[in-house]
Formats: sequence, structure tokens, C-alpha cells
Amino acid sequence: MSAISLKTATLSALLGAAALGFVATASAATEKAMDKPAMEKCFGVNKAGKNDCASGDHSCAGQATKSMDKTSFVELPAGVCAKLGSGSLMKG
Repeated sequence: MSAISLKTATLSALLGAAALGFVATASAATEKAMDKPAMEKCFGVNKAGKNDCASGDHSCAGQATKSMDKTSFVELPAGVCAKLGSGSLMKG
């Protein structure tokens, strides 16, 4: 094998390995994104101090002073809030 064809073969192998690595990384990222369920804000189902965020009396996570606060929400997998008696997808 000549020096030029050896360099060409080596370069081709390196580029092929890099492309394969990129595809594997992109595939793993896609699988991770697919593992996470869609989430939605569910208002009125929090325990005091256990909310994800809110508006009104406080600014954010863990600051709810009362349970079942209609202005505080907890993020739940999509569809779960509708199954809870006191849950609402709308604030208030």
C-alpha cells in the first residue's frame, strides 16, 4: 500500500468512526427525550410547602403556605390532573 492510500484509508476510517459516534449520541438523546412523559401544571392539589411554582402571594417552589391552593401548581404527567377531584389546569 502506498503512503497516500494509507493516509486516505486512515482518514476515511476516522471520519467514519466520528460519524458513527455522532449518530449514536443523537440516538441516545432522542431516546432520553422520549422517556420523559409530557407534563402539565395542575393547580389546587399541592400540600403546604410542596408546590412547584405559583403566582400571587409567593414567587415559586416550596413557598405555598396552605394546601390545595388554587393559585399554586404541581407539575404532573399529562392526564393525571383531570383524574384528581380538586385538580384544575387553570389557575384560580
